Amino acid sequence: MSKRSGETDLQVGFEPQDVTTSLARVAKHGSRLFARSVARRLQGGRPNPVSLKSVAKPFVRFTGKLATQPDTLVTAQMRLVQQATLLWTSALISAMTKEPVRVAEPARGDGRFRDPAWQEAGLFNLTQQAYLMTSSWVMDTIADVRDLNEQDRRSVRFFTGQVVDAVAPSNFILTNPEVLRATVRTRGTNLLRGLANLLRDLDEADGHMAFRMTDPDAFEVGKHLANTPGDVVYQNELMQLIQYRPTTETVHRRPLLVVPPWINKYYILDLGEKNSFIRYWVEHGHTVFVISWMNPGPEHAHKGFDNYMLEGPVAALDAIEQATGEREVNTVGYCIGGTLLGSTLAWLAARNDERIKSATFLNAMLDFSDVGDLAVFVDENMIAKIEKAMNKQGYLDGVTMAGAFNLLRANSLLWSCFVRNYLLGQDAPAFDLLYWNADTTRLPAAMHSFYLRNMYLNNKLKEPGGIELAGTRIDLGKVTVPSYFASAIEDHIAPWTSCYRGAGYLAGPVRFVLGGSGHIAGIINPPAKKKYGYRVNEDNSMPAEVWLQGAKAFEGSWWPDWVAWAEQFGGGKVPARQPGEGALPVIEPAPGAYVRNEPAPPTPAVPKPRRAAGRKPAAGKKGTPRKKPAT
Repeated sequence: MSKRSGETDLQVGFEPQDVTTSLARVAKHGSRLFARSVARRLQGGRPNPVSLKSVAKPFVRFTGKLATQPDTLVTAQMRLVQQATLLWTSALISAMTKEPVRVAEPARGDGRFRDPAWQEAGLFNLTQQAYLMTSSWVMDTIADVRDLNEQDRRSVRFFTGQVVDAVAPSNFILTNPEVLRATVRTRGTNLLRGLANLLRDLDEADGHMAFRMTDPDAFEVGKHLANTPGDVVYQNELMQLIQYRPTTETVHRRPLLVVPPWINKYYILDLGEKNSFIRYWVEHGHTVFVISWMNPGPEHAHKGFDNYMLEGPVAALDAIEQATGEREVNTVGYCIGGTLLGSTLAWLAARNDERIKSATFLNAMLDFSDVGDLAVFVDENMIAKIEKAMNKQGYLDGVTMAGAFNLLRANSLLWSCFVRNYLLGQDAPAFDLLYWNADTTRLPAAMHSFYLRNMYLNNKLKEPGGIELAGTRIDLGKVTVPSYFASAIEDHIAPWTSCYRGAGYLAGPVRFVLGGSGHIAGIINPPAKKKYGYRVNEDNSMPAEVWLQGAKAFEGSWWPDWVAWAEQFGGGKVPARQPGEGALPVIEPAPGAYVRNEPAPPTPAVPKPRRAAGRKPAAGKKGTPRKKPAT
């Protein structure tokens, strides 16, 4: 806001209407929160899945080890004295030379200290340097303790890091120069707006602390997001199957089935015209089918991992055959959808079912020996607490799951929002990726318990016969289809080294590609942006670190590399297919009811199978009757 004639610095940015509006919002949300808090206390409150015992035990063992290592304590104290001496010496030199103190540097990508005052203003500069030096000293001391198992060290480092991030000077009014300037300029109106924002977010999150990351009214699913033209052609209790309309005259004979994660919604693959992987597949001549998962409620508590397999990709295979007349398909699985795809491939292999001709895994783990910082949430006590919470309500709610993921990147996903929303009093921006991130989904109790215990806790998927699905013991070593693995080097949810190890359990040929950035941006990286780059090494027999050293680097997106790889499994070209032209009629336009958390429309009667013009019906195996998918 510009300064008007006769206006003092203290008056710039002060708007009386802001005060009136903010006070009204405080009264509205504050009264609703009070009434809801009383109701929750009378009803016993919502279940809390966090196990304090699991958090406390690693610290007890860490303290015990540190107490028996006086040399480690002495070394840590000496290092602290040396660093403090260096800091104050540098501060004295800075006072004379007017150059900022630079004895510690923020980590790459740390946006907390971008304001010029952190370098130019002596007091803020000294505060920043003292914080960075002290936090580094704390983490170094944790690393120095000997004979501590790595799981305990990871837990101590992670939860200590949460405290270190929380007490950063950027999170307080008087030690954040940007907030302090705004407070003086607006005469505290920013803090009043921030209080109104805080009460609103608590109110809308039903008492949970969920920082608003983006404007929830800026986007509409089906209009701004998930807007690639297509139609729902099949549905069951767990999913709707979307067939996308072609944009090319001919398409690959084999359709492409995409299995997205059921943690969040499928449209991470269809954020908009410029960022849509689904649109990209369609434009490159694929008949794309995408599973849109149901957001489960208490009535779905009994749905297990094998239900997700049978009612997800297996049912989709049957439906695709009816819709297109093609029995053979290519597949893509993203994140937990990739884990499900790998499990499905092993289950089909055990039954000699060869309908899937290639598989693409996007940031998908088949080996869970190293899951990064997510490991701090996975032990017997924590899982038992989660199961208790799920048994009470029938599912794990999306807020809890999102909170765990957000803690993995607390500075960028939590504390930056805290400063913007509640200290600066600003509105959240319109950001499609963060809108999707906030559009959380629930996880059925039976499925999530199976997933946590068999994958994360016991790592059974990599063991031949370690997991039984729908009455069949599965073995990844029986999967012989060609596979393409795309991972991201900075992925904090599915570490690329784990994805690489998992690829080694499959018996078929594997192409492994390592993209830049993290779990989302490393995958949703359209070629037009020319960002991040990727690495390829044709030899996947070596350890991950050696593979990386010998990998060749390429600029831009890895998507064109996938197109070239997938071309060989297309099965030739046929006339483009339209949704509804096969044996399955259109149920409703994409993106469908499930992604909007709405009841599904009635399923139309399925007419007798008819052959699409210009194509021959695919022949099934002798003696194997074709199944009709359940509706």
